[in-house]
Amino acid sequence: MDQKKLIEAFVELAKEKNMPRAEVGSIIENVIESLIKRKYGDVDNFDIIVNTKMGEIEIYQELEVVSDDDMDDEVAQISLTDAKKMPDSEEVEVGEIVVRIIDPSIFGRRSISAAKQILSQRIIEIEREQVFSEYQKRIGEIVVGNIHQARRNGAVFINNDKIELKMPRNEQIPTERYHRGYTIKAVIKDVQMSGKGPEIIISRSDELFLRRLFELEVPEIYDGIVEIKTIARIPGRRSKIVVTTNDKRIDPVGACVGIKGNRIKTIVNEVGGENIDIINYSIESELLISRALSPAKPSFIEIDEERKYALAVFEDEEIATAIGSGGVNINLTSRVTGYEIDAIRQSEYNRLEGDDIFIEDIEGISEGQVKALQNEEIETVADFLNADTEKLLNIKGIGEKTFEKLELIIQKALENKREEKEQELDLDENQVI
Repeated sequence: MDQKKLIEAFVELAKEKNMPRAEVGSIIENVIESLIKRKYGDVDNFDIIVNTKMGEIEIYQELEVVSDDDMDDEVAQISLTDAKKMPDSEEVEVGEIVVRIIDPSIFGRRSISAAKQILSQRIIEIEREQVFSEYQKRIGEIVVGNIHQARRNGAVFINNDKIELKMPRNEQIPTERYHRGYTIKAVIKDVQMSGKGPEIIISRSDELFLRRLFELEVPEIYDGIVEIKTIARIPGRRSKIVVTTNDKRIDPVGACVGIKGNRIKTIVNEVGGENIDIINYSIESELLISRALSPAKPSFIEIDEERKYALAVFEDEEIATAIGSGGVNINLTSRVTGYEIDAIRQSEYNRLEGDDIFIEDIEGISEGQVKALQNEEIETVADFLNADTEKLLNIKGIGEKTFEKLELIIQKALENKREEKEQELDLDENQVI
């Protein structure tokens, strides 16, 4: 075996994998150890020195000198007769340690071939570990790559600096179609080690991808002048992003939109035309929720801070906009504000709200009208609002004009109750302060 050529071959192989020469030496030592173990069954009394610069491999075996009759372990012992035949060992005695130099060629070509395979495998393992370590540090970073494989209804595979990245179906924007050769951006979401090596998961649907795009396109966000508080996203359809700033000279929403909308347009184009609502943050929950419900405008909002719950009341014709197609708008608003939000029509709210307001307690409704309504089991405002109009008009003493008058009086009673409730909430807040 030509040691120099062998080491040069190993070094060349490692060089292709960008592996340091010192690490190659360590690997070759491990490979030689495996050969020794295969031949001798033990490596405890062997020393291996690999000099990759000189192309030399030195193997030393430490042996205990024993009398010829006590010789029973050829790996760890040497007979006194054989020990005296070794260079410079004529005076050696029983119990001393002598060192034998092992010629690497004794392992044979087959063993060396196996060693090369072990080395190649170890290099592959180290390369995988290096890729795993590098990309783990890059989680959250945007990468750009070319699609080299796009499986129908499956994963998309991207090349990035000769490394394969995987974008599973659930990490893709549903409205996009991916084709081989396309260049795309994505965020590194996760890195996992599998039996085949590191699996690097990238995403275009994750909220983090949208955050990184804003950092790239909006210098004020990158510099920390404008802060992204929260993001909620339904990929390919709609996103809501709450922004704020401590610099009163800066309009955070305007900074994100850019002059003539140039910044937001770039981001929208990158995410396949996804609608993006940018919301100016407020410490006042009601104002924040109201802004986040855009494009719908609530008439008013009732908030339970302890439960993180909000009831948003809308004019009847606004309710569809508030909820959005498939519940998208109300869903995103709940997620981006952190409140569970229910949207309700004004008419429906009035019916629910009047459940504890009794007709007999409302000023402006006569005793006769009260009794006439009670005879039809209409005792509360909720009963009145839920009753069929025709049924009410059939009650003796209630014609169209009276009915219209009663409606106005009841509406006024609801408004008064609402004002009282708001005053109580304001009082509670002031007491907390």
